[in-house]
Amino acid sequence: MGLLLLIAFIATPIIEIALFIEAGDRFGLWPTLGAVILTAIIGTSLLRWQGISTWARATQSLQQGVFPVNEVFTGLCLVAAGALLLTPGFLTDAIGFALFVPPVRVLIARLMKRLIQRGNGPQIWVNGEAMDASRSKNTVIDGEYETTAPRPPAEDVLDDTNGTPNDNSPWRKDR
Repeated sequence: MGLLLLIAFIATPIIEIALFIEAGDRFGLWPTLGAVILTAIIGTSLLRWQGISTWARATQSLQQGVFPVNEVFTGLCLVAAGALLLTPGFLTDAIGFALFVPPVRVLIARLMKRLIQRGNGPQIWVNGEAMDASRSKNTVIDGEYETTAPRPPAEDVLDDTNGTPNDNSPWRKDR
């Protein structure tokens, strides 16, 4: 994975520079710069439009008591698309615009799901060392926890008149 990222960080600027030279040769300097600026403007408006609709779907899912997994993934794709579209270049713009297309996001989600499923599975970290979860099925991990009462809203603890502690509050710690 590290080698793949290194190759991407080296190859991307080289490809972008080559595409800029080729576009500048064919269309001229100003049309090329205009295309870069135009893609940033279009990408920003698409990001805003899809981001708002994703936010609305996520809010609706949360109100129904369902964790919005698809919306979170869509949001991550949109953040990546926004970063790619704000980066000058035609290759990064093409990848960024592709992330706006829902079937492309579905394909990426499926690929990521397969990669995660083919992985080594969950890891358990104990005292800074990773343990293989498949070998530790009979291992008991002892832990401690404590519960605390939820913090009250500020208006219940403070007296409404002068901001001093309210002696009648059920949330006072000294009771």
